[in-house]
Amino acid sequence: MPILILGFGTSVKLTPKIRSPQYIKKRPQFANLFRIVLGKMSVDIQIGRGKTARRAYGFDEIALSPGSKTLDPSLADTQWTLGGIHRDIPIIASAMDSVVNVKMAVELSKLGAIGVLNLEGIQTRYADPNPMLDKIAAVGNTEFVTLMQGIYQEPIQPELVEKRIQEIKAQGGIAAVSATPAGAARFGLVAAKAGADLFFIQATVVSTDHAAATDTTPLDLKKFCDEMPIPVILGNCVTYDVTLQLMEAGAAGIMVGIGPGAACTSRGVLGVGVPQATAVADCSAARDDFYAKTGTYVPIIADGGLVTGGDICKCIACGADAVMIGSPFARSQEAPGRGFHWGMATPSPLLPRGTRIKVGTTGSLKQILRGPAILDDGTHNLLGALQTSMGTLGAATIKEMQQVNVVIAPSLLTEGKVYQKAQQLGMGK
Repeated sequence: MPILILGFGTSVKLTPKIRSPQYIKKRPQFANLFRIVLGKMSVDIQIGRGKTARRAYGFDEIALSPGSKTLDPSLADTQWTLGGIHRDIPIIASAMDSVVNVKMAVELSKLGAIGVLNLEGIQTRYADPNPMLDKIAAVGNTEFVTLMQGIYQEPIQPELVEKRIQEIKAQGGIAAVSATPAGAARFGLVAAKAGADLFFIQATVVSTDHAAATDTTPLDLKKFCDEMPIPVILGNCVTYDVTLQLMEAGAAGIMVGIGPGAACTSRGVLGVGVPQATAVADCSAARDDFYAKTGTYVPIIADGGLVTGGDICKCIACGADAVMIGSPFARSQEAPGRGFHWGMATPSPLLPRGTRIKVGTTGSLKQILRGPAILDDGTHNLLGALQTSMGTLGAATIKEMQQVNVVIAPSLLTEGKVYQKAQQLGMGK
């Protein structure tokens, strides 16, 4: 039963009666309060005459509340399944050129995670991508977009698409690859024939109702999913309705998130997005309803905006089955970005939506994913953080973690952290 804390020891159990429109109508003074339940009910806030909006929440605004049960972290089972592939760790490395190359994809597979290779990136445009990566790392802040636009104008080579997938498979890795809808139409079957295990279709926003220009043919997502011999994961989206539509189209997984990534500027350039906590909660509700209706369970993957172990824990508590992260892995010694990180839309020839950020190098991929941690800010041993959080909350499985109590907590990251902030330590970095 959802509970709304009003303050001073006063709380309200949001029973079906209280949540009913009839009850709220009789008590307009409580209307907004009663509706503040993350991703479950709407908040009607008047922006101005004729325009209202719903309150949405990011992960920095919420916290996880322990219950009456705890368990030893070693008992926390973090396994999950995507497209029939079972993994020990519910973490996917983003399909960004600064994050995943063949080596990273293989190592992530060995560690129990998944790395996704960008089929429209540097790895498939250049037989030897290293000189291009060196140039990106060396260029100044005012010249990097122009440089990248030039680098990414090099045509994609289908033979390199096939080669990279085969290299991953030959070394025992899971070959997960990504493309835009246009790229999927060109390289989907090429990737499948080369032995790819999973195919991700990603764009700023992906929908089944896309109006294309007269000189182009939009990708039929349902037809693509039906004809592909491997599972297809679709995204990105942030709403309940679109999630349902993508699931009905045959998606094996759904990516949730528009613009929260560390290097992404889509929210600033386009003004489009929904804070991740609410987006994940809404899309997870669609997953549950789809499962109840069809018996088919389609995992929700929160994509972007996740930096620390705490972010990942809160994400799963909001309903996600797994997360997709970029910048934390870009900081690994094995990452191809040389201590830098940039978004997939950064080199757009018309409207770049991303920047290059310096993330540095903080440790090995193993330290970041499995530990032992040598940093105090939650960016190392992400699996250990998830298991410890699950133990603290008494959640033995990912499904149980999705059911833990969530509270609105805008002061969570600042309360009592004066010295950390002043000294730029721990949570004050």
